[in-house]
Order: sequence, then structure tokens, then C-alpha cells
Amino acid sequence: MKSSRLHQILGVFVLTVAGFAVLATTQLSVATEPSTSGFQVIAHFNNVGAMRVDAPVTMAGVPIGRVEAITLDGRTFEAKVVMRIDAEHKTIPADSSASILTIGLVGDQYVALEPGGAEVSLADGSAITITQSAVILEQVIGQIVYNQGGG
Repeated sequence: MKSSRLHQILGVFVLTVAGFAVLATTQLSVATEPSTSGFQVIAHFNNVGAMRVDAPVTMAGVPIGRVEAITLDGRTFEAKVVMRIDAEHKTIPADSSASILTIGLVGDQYVALEPGGAEVSLADGSAITITQSAVILEQVIGQIVYNQGGG
């Protein structure tokens, strides 16, 4: 009798775990429709770290768009990041800067825009020329170790 009850509890547990696994898989595999509203902005970075397509683009911590594409520029050998900014944010100054930051200590990466002071705004196809690449933790640790050992 006790083993039958144990089998029932184990069966319910396995079914619950399987249900959560199916739910998580279907939720993760749902493709989001790429937004066609708004405008595209391009920025070049020396290193994008582990940033992915669909990463958020923020200003003052508020999401204002998404990363649409990350490619290697064959001429400059820099990472070319194409971002789509939501249409309601069409007054971002043209001399704004873009930085790749990390959510938390080792979280996902995103693009943070800092507004400039120009009276001209970013438009479709504009390039952000002031950029700061991702901070690579391994490089920072290597520099610390190198500096500690050298002096």
C-alpha cells in the first residue's frame, strides 16, 4: 500500500516537471515578430561581448528599442550593431553616445544610449559615432593580475 502511494506521488511529480519543461520550451521557441515601426540606427564597437540580437536598447534605464543585427564590418573589422528605436523616441540628439553594459554582475548585455546636446535628431540610417565597447571580465582580471605582478 505504501509503495502504491509513493508511485502516485512520484508520477504526479514527474508529470509536473514534464509539464513545466514543455511550457518553458514552447514559450522560449515562440518567435517574436520583428518590429517594423520606428527607425534604424547603426553603431560600431570594438567588442560587443556576448550581446545578442533582440537585446534591449535603453536610455536613462527605459527601454526604447531593440538590437536588430550584429555583424562584422569587413572594412573596419569592428562589430556593426543595427538597432531599431521605437518611433515615439524620434527626438534623440544626433550626437548621442552608445555603450554596451551588463545587467547585474554577469547578466545579459544591452545597449545604453546617453543623450548628446545637438539640436538635430537621429534619423533612419543614422550612425552613432561615440561608442564604448563591452567590458570583458577576463580582460579586466588579466590586467589586474598583470599590474599586480609587474609592480
